[in-house]
Amino acid sequence: MKIGIDIRAFMDDNFSGIPEYTYNLLKEIFRLDKNNQYILFYNSFGDYSRQIPRLKAANVKIVHTAYPNKVFNNVLQRILYWPKIDRLLNVDLFFVPNIAYIALSAKARSILTIHDLSFLRYPEFYSPKRQMWHRVMNIKKMAKRFDRIVAVSEHTKKDIIELCNVDPGRVKVIYSGVGAQYRPLAPGDKDRERVKKHYDLPDKFILFLSTIEPRKNLRGLIKAFDLMRSEHPTLKDYRLILAGSKGWRYKEALRAWHDSAYKEDIRFIGYVRPEDKPAIYNLAALFAYPSFYEGFGFPPLEAMASATPVITSAASSLPEVAGDSALLINPENAREIASAMAAVLSDTKLRGDMIVNGLKQSGRFSWEASAKAYLDLFNY
Repeated sequence: MKIGIDIRAFMDDNFSGIPEYTYNLLKEIFRLDKNNQYILFYNSFGDYSRQIPRLKAANVKIVHTAYPNKVFNNVLQRILYWPKIDRLLNVDLFFVPNIAYIALSAKARSILTIHDLSFLRYPEFYSPKRQMWHRVMNIKKMAKRFDRIVAVSEHTKKDIIELCNVDPGRVKVIYSGVGAQYRPLAPGDKDRERVKKHYDLPDKFILFLSTIEPRKNLRGLIKAFDLMRSEHPTLKDYRLILAGSKGWRYKEALRAWHDSAYKEDIRFIGYVRPEDKPAIYNLAALFAYPSFYEGFGFPPLEAMASATPVITSAASSLPEVAGDSALLINPENAREIASAMAAVLSDTKLRGDMIVNGLKQSGRFSWEASAKAYLDLFNY
């Protein structure tokens, strides 16, 4: 069978989120499957060949068109619905690993992965421009065009069924995996020392790692850090490290930092390179992720796999990922977040139990299992 796959996610500037998901999934699929033929598709007017990750295999080839992206997406694919990508590639099945403008023939077998529907649940977390893009994209109409839809969590499946009015039988849950690079590192490990020096990290810190945007609830986390520090003087040596690229309305987090009584102990360190993430998780005393909504939630899983205790929200898909291994908090309640942070940092037994349970929980998620589930779906 010839299978086409949309790899336009690799055009993003930062290799995280959807690009990282797509890379890890495809790498494992190609490792397992030597029978089907895979044709990977992207469009770019400029030369993006260096940005495409190494996904070489005897049964894999890459095809690209060279239109300006705005013309290709907004005019050719969305309005003219041309070219039909499955016909262009001459494939039997086309897989789209994330929501995107795509023109496919009516007879094409097709699979779409939906990672979350936060833009329908919480449109206020997106810029007016992004809200307009989502309206024009019309995910409700798009979802009906695909034969099967993959949801990355049970929570996302429920959202798809409810918000897009999709037949439950067409939606399959396939959990994402966690990479083998996320693992406990010995205290003297060279990567730990290199990353600590590169980002000028303190000896004791609480870590947040994701895009700096309102949905991630940085204001609530900073307020909780203030409460923890004011009410637990024995924890005065702990700093708060906020890592990640600037997203929409990131200045809200900067204002919360500016208003903090402990702003000297709070630092924004910017984008963390993928090769540095395992070490920075290992260096943290605690990972705090009080997000309001996640379709899956990679950061808590990566932190648990790195033997770091996790505090995260009892909201959306996060309880599915964290299980009983993290302390689940109400993201709207800063005092609850503060109490959870203080408990983990103060209670050695609790901390030890969370590390052990976190390693077990993260071990339930693998890219091999994800790839096998996709291969079953491809061959249905």
